[in-house]
Amino acid sequence: MLAVVPGGRVLAMDASEGMVALARARLGDRAEVWCEDVLDLELDEPVDAIVSTATLHWVTDHDRLWRGLARALRPGGVLEVQCGGRGNIDRVREVIDAAARESAPELVGWSPWVFAGPDETERRLREAGFTEIRCWLEERPTFPEDVAAFVPTSILAAHLARLPEERRERFAAAVVAGVSLPLDYVRLNASAVRGPI
Repeated sequence: MLAVVPGGRVLAMDASEGMVALARARLGDRAEVWCEDVLDLELDEPVDAIVSTATLHWVTDHDRLWRGLARALRPGGVLEVQCGGRGNIDRVREVIDAAARESAPELVGWSPWVFAGPDETERRLREAGFTEIRCWLEERPTFPEDVAAFVPTSILAAHLARLPEERRERFAAAVVAGVSLPLDYVRLNASAVRGPI
């Protein structure tokens, strides 16, 4: 990202302290990195572009999300987003639901994600003040090298955080045992321009 804006300033945020620490280590002094929920984002002045990869499906209020991102962009500013979309990890979620029914009843029917489709995302972006909107889904079958490490950290982190520590390993093991490759990733891509205020 820094190479794309050699004379610019990069602001980066994440709701996870661990991801913020990783970003600070990778980006160094050229980027200002902080920990904050994107729904609470308030900038001193609007920015020229917002880029997000593989995160916004973790935000549960997409109406509020797109309005907040529109406020953070100057008129004519560009939004480029890729996140989990409608159909993302459907097979994996079936395994999670089965494991929850077996050993974690408090997780039955609960999800930390919003996997939206292009139509609803286009509507939300338009209502938030964006123009030149393009949204589309893309299948991305995923083959993690170490499924036993990938599933608990990349998919189940929020589920495991809701369980008592002594029950986490059993639940994660049940999900890992039930998934099959490729993981059925579906990406929602969204490209838009902030309209005039």
